[in-house]
Amino acid sequence: MERQELFALIGVLLCLFFLVRCLGFLKYLFPRAWGALPPSFFKSMGEWAVVTGAGDGIGKAYSFELARRGLNVVMISRTVSKLQIAATEIEESTGQKVKIIQADFTKDDIYADIKNSLEGLEIGILVNNVGMLPNAVPSRFLDGNQNYTGLINCNILSVVKMTRLVLGQMEQRKKGLILNISSGVSSYPCPLYTAYSASKAFVAMFSRALQAEYKSKGIIIQVIMPYGVSTSMTKNPKPNIITKTPDDLVKQSLNYVTFGDQVFGSLAHEVLGRVMKCIPLWVLHNDWLQNKIVESITKRIQKEEKSGQREAT
Repeated sequence: MERQELFALIGVLLCLFFLVRCLGFLKYLFPRAWGALPPSFFKSMGEWAVVTGAGDGIGKAYSFELARRGLNVVMISRTVSKLQIAATEIEESTGQKVKIIQADFTKDDIYADIKNSLEGLEIGILVNNVGMLPNAVPSRFLDGNQNYTGLINCNILSVVKMTRLVLGQMEQRKKGLILNISSGVSSYPCPLYTAYSASKAFVAMFSRALQAEYKSKGIIIQVIMPYGVSTSMTKNPKPNIITKTPDDLVKQSLNYVTFGDQVFGSLAHEVLGRVMKCIPLWVLHNDWLQNKIVESITKRIQKEEKSGQREAT
């Protein structure tokens, strides 16, 4: 009888555990009903938002969306021409101020200039978005001519140093929002993207630990871990139910900023993230699967490049 009671208790606890998990997932299905943010929420963080990697893709989308929500925006990226075009579009469409800063985040000597350019600005939001892949096509660690120093500077050092530049004033004001863009492949050891996934795993752990340190001071620090997003870094795959456009990802992710220290950024990616956790690593680490991934992505990129060449002619 005691053994039966023990098994019954274990069964009840397991049911309660999964019920709580299911209820927790409802907030992603109905984010506005779960905890609707007031229209003034983002603007209340401070006058300015700073976005790295803002020339295109996810960074550009964050710059536009935060300006629509009432913030002036500092856009930081390597290519001045892209920044100027985006800045003009934002100013004309939203009426907000835009400041641009040219910086190559693969370098380590840029932060003094960035600090000087940010002097005197009340920064309420920081989006650490800038990032790079070592190779367009997934490859093994020793294959190809991969710039790992640039990757570490861009994907890891930029997050640490940009956070250091703005966190102090947020702490003084007892409010602020820092969004660090990681990747879904940071949640498990990801072959063929070894250095990239490891760098994004750093971003995830750094963000979650930092939130534990500064949550009591009124600062929200959240890591966003999307899977497929159609950007130039990923060679602009066609958007679908899994592969999101930057605008779609950004609009959904901003609804989740109060949902905890780690989110995947969209409903589809939240579902995919939970599915991926159920797949044994021996499946993901299978040589046959790795070869098929390389083959599939290589064919897609080659097909898109040929299509682009035909359109150009």
